[in-house]
Order: sequence, then structure tokens, then C-alpha cells
Amino acid sequence: MDLAQKFENGSAGEAIKCIDMHTTGEPTRIIYSGFPRLQGTLLEQRDQAMNQYDHIRKRIMLEPRGHYDMYGAILTPETELVQQGQAHIGTLFTHNGGFSTMCGHATIALGRFLVDTHDLTVFPKRNELEFNPTTCELAVNIHAPCGLVRVTVPTTANGQESDPSRPVSFLSTPAFAAGIDLEIPIPKEVRWPELGDRESIKLDISYGGAYYALVDVHELGFSSLKQFDLGAISNAASKLKAYLMTHPAVSSALQHPEDSRLSFLYSVMVVDRDVGSRPERVEGTETGLCFFADDEIDRSPTGSCVTARMALAHAKKQRSVGQKWAYNSIVSNRFGTGAFVASIVDDNVSVGGSKEAVTVRVEGKAYYTGTSNFILEEGDLTSTSGFTLKECAQ
Repeated sequence: MDLAQKFENGSAGEAIKCIDMHTTGEPTRIIYSGFPRLQGTLLEQRDQAMNQYDHIRKRIMLEPRGHYDMYGAILTPETELVQQGQAHIGTLFTHNGGFSTMCGHATIALGRFLVDTHDLTVFPKRNELEFNPTTCELAVNIHAPCGLVRVTVPTTANGQESDPSRPVSFLSTPAFAAGIDLEIPIPKEVRWPELGDRESIKLDISYGGAYYALVDVHELGFSSLKQFDLGAISNAASKLKAYLMTHPAVSSALQHPEDSRLSFLYSVMVVDRDVGSRPERVEGTETGLCFFADDEIDRSPTGSCVTARMALAHAKKQRSVGQKWAYNSIVSNRFGTGAFVASIVDDNVSVGGSKEAVTVRVEGKAYYTGTSNFILEEGDLTSTSGFTLKECAQ
């Protein structure tokens, strides 16, 4: 048997081909071939992927090919913004629970991959990227479900390959604070042990391509995001997120002014402003622990939430245009590298008729980890749609 041929063409259709990368330890599985071709606008393609091909999303993300905390990006060469000449390519972001609307860590990884690939069947507009010979950078415009994301990728002197020694940066879609200092009562049946006898907590809702509930670690009853009980904080965040999705004040804050398909709570981000690895040339640092999708934990500082946190800090008059801030995860703190650095580049941005939004630049580094050709053998029921061990125990 020719195994190379077997892995090129699976017995249940075309092999699914992927490049694996990580950004501060958070994976991005870039699916560049083998996913069914999608039709319509990008949000319509997202709907089609959810309604018709979710079993393939699970096959790629979950066990045995992936794991509970896997993350992915499906390339979509044709979207309305690509057709209009605004974007070079589109993408759908995917995780253990479905499809998200924005992802900063995956955008950083995609930037490098799209510069490095010269296969026009994968990236038809690769030769249209504009090279700046002075800065040795290429501009890549990516159409994400939340809108147009403008990525700047450092390159070698000839612009043919990305330069991993320098960070990739992206400019966010309009970001804004949606709910500031919300007092949220916590019913007895929702409370977690560390909350003690407190009956309410304060939190904020902010949008950075997706909606985040931002809560200080002390509000949850924990002292720090340094040497902490991950299981206990995970339990608190899981209970809190499920409850917030039903709370009227939160639901009201989650109404996106331009598209109702963006109006959902994506994540609870636990924030500790007292700890964090501090790169050079930043004015401050903090750490966040992001719980998203189906209790998935982000290893990276979470680029879209960094955008949301900058927008919130600006709304609270804590961050000005041009001020650089470092955002850490527990992984970047562990290794002393991998923080995302962000700054507000424009605070006169309109969204839904309001000019209370900002544009944020976020930068970070991504690295390659491998390649995969996934097949499905006839009779393999276990891996047809993937699985999680938690589901098997229910």
C-alpha cells in the first residue's frame, strides 16, 4: 500500500490539509484544503458551515485529531469583501464549540502563513500583497466574520518570506465598551465557594470583534492570577458565563449596532492588573485568563479581548491614543515571552452611527509547529465527527 497516496486522498473524500501554528502556546490549525466549498457572504458561509458541515469542524478540532482546547481557521478565498477589492482572503474561526467571529491570536498566525505560501490555489491573491521595501513588511487584509482586519507582516529583505524575529500586528475592527461597571447579583445556586457571602459582583462588557465579560480576579474571590487554583477559577468562570448569558442587563449590552449575528457573549475574561511580564517600551502590563466557547481556555493573551480591553480602558479614561500596554496570559508569564502589545491608533471611529469606538493595534508572534493531512477511513465511526472525553462520560 502506498501510504503517501492514502493520506493524499481519504477513503471518505478529499484529505483535509492543515498547517499547525501557535501564538503564545495557543494553537491555530489553518485548514487550507479539503473543507467543503462555501457559498455567499462570509456570514452566510459561517451559517452554512455551522448548519451543514459542523461534523467536519468537529472532526478537525476534537479528538482523536485534535483536543478539547484546539483552535482553527478555515480559509475562504471568496467573500464579498474580496470581490469588492477590500480584502485579500476570508477566514472562519473555529473551536471546540463552533465558530467565533474574531480571533487575534489566529490572525497573527494567519498573517505569517499567508505571506509564506506562494500556492495560488491556496491564496489566489498572494501576488497582490503590497510590499514596503523600507520597512520590509507586507500588508494582508483578512475578512473575518466581524469585518475587515488589516494585518502587517514583517518579512525578509525580498518580501518572499515572513520574519519570525519581529511581531505581526493587526488593526482591529471598531471596538467599544458596551456596559461599564455593571452590578450583577449572583443567586445562591450560581455562587462558587470563593465568592463567600457576597451577593453580587461588578463587571464590564466590551466588544473587540466579539463580546467579552471582563471581571477582576478579586471580584470572583481570588487573590491573584499567579500561583492560583486553575480548577477553582475555571469552575467560577463556567458558572458565571452560563448565568450571564441569561441576565437582562448583560443581554442588553450584547446588542451589536450593525448585525444581530454578532450579538452573543463569547467569553468571560478574568483580569489581574497587578501581575504580568513586562516587555520593553510599554507603559504598563496586566494578565488575563480567557474562558470561551465550551469552557475552553486560551493559552494566549487573546487578541480580540486585548482589543476589547483597550476600548474599555479608553472609555474609562485609563488609556490614551498611542499609549502602549502589555497583555499577558499565564503562559506568557510562565515563559517570560509572548505578551501581546497593544495601542489605540484612532479614537474617532464610527460604529452603528456612534463615534464612541476605537481602532486598536495588537502585535504578537506566531510560530509553525507542523503540517497534517487528515483522512477518514471507511468504517471509522469513532473519529467521523470527533469526540470529547467529557461527552463520552455523559
